[in-house]
Amino acid sequence: MGYRVVVVGATGNVGREMLAILAEREFPIHEIAAVASSRSTGTTVEFGETGKMLKVQNIEHFDFTGWDIALFAAGSAATKVHAPRAASQGCVVIDNSSLYRMDPDVPLIVPEVNPDAIDGYSKRNIIANPNCSTAQLVVALKPLHDAATIKRVVVSTYQSVSGAGKDGMDELFEQSRNIFVGDSAEAKKFTKQIAFNVIPHIDVFLEDGSTKEEWKMVVETKKILDPRIKLTATCVRVPVFVGHSEAVNIEFENELSAEDAQKILREAPGIMLVDKREDGGSVTPVECVGDGATYISRVRDDSTVDNGISLWCVSDNLRKGAALNAVQIAELLGRRHLKKG
Repeated sequence: MGYRVVVVGATGNVGREMLAILAEREFPIHEIAAVASSRSTGTTVEFGETGKMLKVQNIEHFDFTGWDIALFAAGSAATKVHAPRAASQGCVVIDNSSLYRMDPDVPLIVPEVNPDAIDGYSKRNIIANPNCSTAQLVVALKPLHDAATIKRVVVSTYQSVSGAGKDGMDELFEQSRNIFVGDSAEAKKFTKQIAFNVIPHIDVFLEDGSTKEEWKMVVETKKILDPRIKLTATCVRVPVFVGHSEAVNIEFENELSAEDAQKILREAPGIMLVDKREDGGSVTPVECVGDGATYISRVRDDSTVDNGISLWCVSDNLRKGAALNAVQIAELLGRRHLKKG
């Protein structure tokens, strides 16, 4: 007996990826529903590469009673209305928005990092998926933290336009084409031109000068991994369609060499270490697209601090940063609690 699964926001980038990954990983499904806003009602989406087409249903009228799991990729506004409704009707919500991440009664889960936290899901019947840049970072940090205890992290992100949705991807494409033919490259989705440029600004500014994206990385890392870790982030949008990259500097309480870190990372779950000190010996965003792993390269000692290393971290933000992590949470929930599969 499989699960009755709902994908909410099924017509968006992440929703489509959720459907693809559910099919790809052969998640035990008895019935699947594709749900979205009224704008998409009646259209169809494919269930991965199965050839099965799903007719999109209207979220406003959808009854979650009798459904086991709802994967939400609908944004905070729609989630605020419909996630509590689904949860109250007995359907466990796995939410990709930022709405519930810092709610103390909602577990924030990366299965390779803090699987035990999922046991608290029944307080609200809601589980939160972390920010895309946080997800890959904590996968990289977890095994190193276990080995030598992390004191401080300095991270600079290089985040692809797909993190801003389809509009972001369209703007990069249109601006690039316009520049080549001599037309205007007006910024609409982003605050500045994104084609052939980088923008050190993601999400709204906070009073201390940081952005909300940077704040998310700080507080989510503390909640998922360890509240004692000090972290500072600079988040930058770059002209890449899919795949987030991060330059990470880590200071430990205990001694840990780059060589030891490489050995640990090589064996860690969810990580692929590709670290050759030669031309082409590291992984770039283009190479990680469509893959679920978090890729680590450029592991090296930092001589400016005691017990410090630096590394490069790359992952497909639509997968591990969103859809794949949500499906992995569903798999974990099934194994530990629902036990239908």
